Amino acid sequence: MAIVGPNFCAPYPVELGIVRKVMTITDGNFAVTDVNGNLLFKVKEPLFSLSDKRILLDASDTPILTLKENKVSLHDRWQVFRGKSTDQHDLVYTLKRSSMFQLIKPKLDVFLANNKEMKECDFHVKGSWIDRSSVIYAGKSDVIVAQMHKKHTAQSILIGKSNFSVTVYPNVDYAFIVSLIVILDDINREDSED
Repeated sequence: MAIVGPNFCAPYPVELGIVRKVMTITDGNFAVTDVNGNLLFKVKEPLFSLSDKRILLDASDTPILTLKENKVSLHDRWQVFRGKSTDQHDLVYTLKRSSMFQLIKPKLDVFLANNKEMKECDFHVKGSWIDRSSVIYAGKSDVIVAQMHKKHTAQSILIGKSNFSVTVYPNVDYAFIVSLIVILDDINREDSED
């Protein structure tokens, strides 16, 4: 299920360690590693900018995705684009809350770029960000494609000091999953500031 690219899909489960940094200027705010502690992705967000966008970079600082929040939407709407673009022809997916009235456990719907009518979501996210127990499902089904874990497993101990880990199921695009986790983190930070 390549959404960002087939190079981000593996025929086996992929364990990712996610470390959220409070404030850094050079290395980005998020670091994503594999079970061996190798850096896979990092996220840069502007420190002093009116723009609400984040850039997902690979380990060699190549821009993979740009995540842009629509501040005028009541549903926490985000659009995600290829590379550093924010042009509609580079749109990968749109994410929004299922309903405006969700505070503790937001439910999010994901619509891929070719799903222009947005009547049925392509993926949905449920769970508690605070408990690090969010789950990402295919469509409106109960088929799990990725899942967050709060408690450390033997594999996450190998990762080092990760805040939490994410298991991405076989043949699921893990760059796509990481971009969802970054948006979830941002929505959670905004909810906790309200």
